[in-house]
Amino acid sequence: MQDEGVERYGGTKDVADSHKFDEKNLEAYAAAHVEGFEGPMEVRQFKGGQSNPTYQLVTPKKKYVMRRKPPGKLLPSAHAVDREYKVITALGKIGFPVPRTYCLCEDESVVGTIFYIMDMVEGRILWDPRLPDIPRDGRRAIFEAKISTLAKLHNADYEAIGLGDFGKPGNYFSRQISRWTKQYQMSETQTIDTMNKLIDWLPGNIPDDDANSIVHGDYRLDNMVLHPEKPEVLAVLDWELSTLGHPLGDFTYHLMQWFMPSDGASTQTLEGADFDGLNIPDAADYTRLYCEHTGRDSIENMDFYIAYNMFRLAGILQGIVGRVRDGTASNEHAALMEDRVKPLSDVGWYYAQKAGAVG
Repeated sequence: MQDEGVERYGGTKDVADSHKFDEKNLEAYAAAHVEGFEGPMEVRQFKGGQSNPTYQLVTPKKKYVMRRKPPGKLLPSAHAVDREYKVITALGKIGFPVPRTYCLCEDESVVGTIFYIMDMVEGRILWDPRLPDIPRDGRRAIFEAKISTLAKLHNADYEAIGLGDFGKPGNYFSRQISRWTKQYQMSETQTIDTMNKLIDWLPGNIPDDDANSIVHGDYRLDNMVLHPEKPEVLAVLDWELSTLGHPLGDFTYHLMQWFMPSDGASTQTLEGADFDGLNIPDAADYTRLYCEHTGRDSIENMDFYIAYNMFRLAGILQGIVGRVRDGTASNEHAALMEDRVKPLSDVGWYYAQKAGAVG
C-alpha cells in the first residue's frame, strides 16, 4: 500500500544514534561553502536512504539535503557519494531533473565521513506503482513522464557534459555480474541454489550488444520527486549506483516492477495487475514507449535481461542484509530484505531457463 511505503520509508525522523555527528561542525562548513546558507540549522534523518544515510537540513529560509557515506565497515566500491555528486552536478547543467548541488566535502573531520549537500526538492514521492492515490485518468501520464525522463538520461551525450571518465565503456554486463557476485558472496547469509545457478550461467550468455550511456542503476518510482500537481518529474534521486553502462540494463531493471514476484519479494510489484482497469501500461506497452523515445525498433533477449536484473536486485538486497549483519545498515527495516532474496533468485532462474539455461 502507498501509505505503508510512506510510513516505513518516507518522511524524516530523529537522527539515529549510529549516524549522529557534530552538527555545529556541519553548520559552520555549510555557512562557508553553500551559497545563500543562513542558520540556525536543524538536522533530521530521512527514513529511507538504506545505503547512504540521508539528512534534511532545515534552516529558516529553506531546506537542504545531505548524503554521506555511512560510518563503519563498508563493502569495496560501495557508498560512492563522490560519484553521486559528480553525476548530479553534470546532469543539472543540461537541464535534466536533478536537485541543485552545492558542495562535496571529502574532509572526513567535518562529520566523520565524506558527504555532499544539495537542494531539497519539494513534491510528491510515490511508492506504490499501481498509483492508488492518483485518479485513474492521471496514471498513464505519470508512467509516460517516468519513461521519457529515463530515455532523456540514456540519450544524453556523456562526453559533452564531462562524464567520459565516469565508468568503463564496454563489457557492462560482465562487469556488473562480477561485481554483484562478489558483493553477494561477501554478504551471503544463506545458501540459495537458484542464485548460485544464476552466478554460473549469466557470464556465458550475455547478448552481443555493447551500447553505452549514463545509467542510473536504481531507477524506480520512489527514487524520483514528482510535481505536486502535474505528471512531471522534478528530480531523480539516489544516484549511488550510476555509471557508464548499457542502457538496456538500466531500462530492464526499471521494468522489473512488472515481473517481480509478489510472494514477499516486494510490495512494489505490478505482477498480476489489471493494466487496462488501472490505466497504466503493461510491460510490452512500456517497452514500446521506451523504444520510441530512444530510437530502437525493439528489445531482443528480454528473458536474459529479466534473469540478470533479478540476480542483480537479489545481490543488492543481500548486500543490505550483510550490512545488518555487520552493523552498518542505515534503515531499521533492512533485515526484512533477507526474505526477498530467494524469491527474486527463483524468478531470475525461471527466466534464465526460458532463455535456454539447463539445470
